[in-house]
Amino acid sequence: MYKNTIEKYVPKNIQEEIEKKAMLEFIDKNDDALLRSNLIAHFTSSAIVVNKEMDKVLFVHHNIYNSWGWVGGHNDGDEDFLSVAIKEAKEETGVKNIYPYSNDIFSLDTIYVYNHFKNGQYITDHLHLNITYLLVADEEDKLFVKIDENSGVKWVKIEEAVSIIDEPRMVPIYKKLFGYVEQVRKS
Repeated sequence: MYKNTIEKYVPKNIQEEIEKKAMLEFIDKNDDALLRSNLIAHFTSSAIVVNKEMDKVLFVHHNIYNSWGWVGGHNDGDEDFLSVAIKEAKEETGVKNIYPYSNDIFSLDTIYVYNHFKNGQYITDHLHLNITYLLVADEEDKLFVKIDENSGVKWVKIEEAVSIIDEPRMVPIYKKLFGYVEQVRKS
């Protein structure tokens, strides 16, 4: 069961300790935690996709948020967070040669999503209980734009990535994740 995946994760800081506790409690109280039909919160899977040298990150320019950022999406009932993260990374960027740096969760974050319209439907404010993985991709793979979700795909030097993010609320999350990437790169 997907709850075990979260239970096994060892938080890297106090924020993730609290996120882990909240996510596990949410699972216990919500049979539909993996489904968008839960209008308050639901699980999503994301990925920080880096090149082999881990000095660049693959970003997409999200249509809804009008900002550059990671790849990912809704679990829509799928309990395998890692497979969702990989599937979304491939779909949103066109990269075919992609693999997990590790099968372990890289980060836990709860993300507030503002109300918006998607495909003509109103989406209310809600939370994404986000599970992030670190994926490695071939920088030479051909990239493509998935026009229904993004308007750009590109490799960005990690030290420059935060400067192109137009969602101030996401900056602390990306800074944390890039710090984790740096720790992996140095190990």
